[in-house]
Amino acid sequence: MGAKRALITGITGQDGSYLAEFLLDKGYEVYGLKRYCATENTQNIDHLMDRIKLVIGDLVDSASLYRAVEEIMPDEIYNLGAISYVGVSWDLQFLVRETNYFGLSRLLHAVHKLKPSCRVYQASTSEMFGGVETVPQDELTPFKPVSPYAEAKAEAHALMQRVRQHGLFTSCGILFNHESPRRGREFVTRKISIGVARMMSGEDYVLKLGNMNSEKDWGFAGDYIKAMWLMLQQNAPDDFVVGTGEKHTVREFVEAAFNSVGKKIEWQGEGLNEKGYVDGKLVVEVDPQFFRPHDTKPFLADSSKARRILGWKPEVSFQQLVDVMVKADLAKLQK
Repeated sequence: MGAKRALITGITGQDGSYLAEFLLDKGYEVYGLKRYCATENTQNIDHLMDRIKLVIGDLVDSASLYRAVEEIMPDEIYNLGAISYVGVSWDLQFLVRETNYFGLSRLLHAVHKLKPSCRVYQASTSEMFGGVETVPQDELTPFKPVSPYAEAKAEAHALMQRVRQHGLFTSCGILFNHESPRRGREFVTRKISIGVARMMSGEDYVLKLGNMNSEKDWGFAGDYIKAMWLMLQQNAPDDFVVGTGEKHTVREFVEAAFNSVGKKIEWQGEGLNEKGYVDGKLVVEVDPQFFRPHDTKPFLADSSKARRILGWKPEVSFQQLVDVMVKADLAKLQK
């Protein structure tokens, strides 16, 4: 019997690149679905190009998905492809639903017709819990999305559950915020790590942020992709919450980022007037333009089910995660 074949949508992203590395180490043949417009955006997988195979396709194009499944005949599909930046989803609501919900529907249809034995993983998200008051959140916590991105993801999650009842092996990972040096520059964590790196490189720069009190359960992306794989190795498909069980504010992330370079930030003022100083110099201020139209309630994962059934647990601590991100951005600037 030959090596297992895995198809990853969104392979050029943070999660896709870590997952590709992980599966290659497991002996898989790894294929990636790559959008035509992203042909130059390969920095996360450039080091893997001689070990993976890329197939041009798009979640909004049924024919390309059928062609990919028919050519590869994968044993496992990891659907990580999505428009994943919450802020953008307000401006691109139709495209977000077309990609994040209907894209999955097209992919599942191709699997059903061409390779019904294929196991499919769907990247669900803690953003689906957006407006819930219950803390922490687990697999039984009702969804209450507060953004177009979260709404589309909740619809996709429900679709996976419906399809599961008809015999397809479809599992969902409800992943809480996970970060790394490969995170997109538009996300607040990466914005912070880059900002601190710029300051430490001698640039006269002030980091402008939105809601400093926003609380998230942040973990390391490299830990979370193992949970994805474990879900598809089970005897039966299911849904699992994946997170650290620790919550931190944006303010705490900023403090940890400066701590990673041996600096302590001092805060003055409150609300929109809050400012951060390092060595007496202004380094952080609040800018209303970075507030979400509807901010989420505090996110905190109860991943006890994943720990019990999958045997999964996070390995990288919050401070270690921030250290890795800041130091990676420093190294890039100092090249």
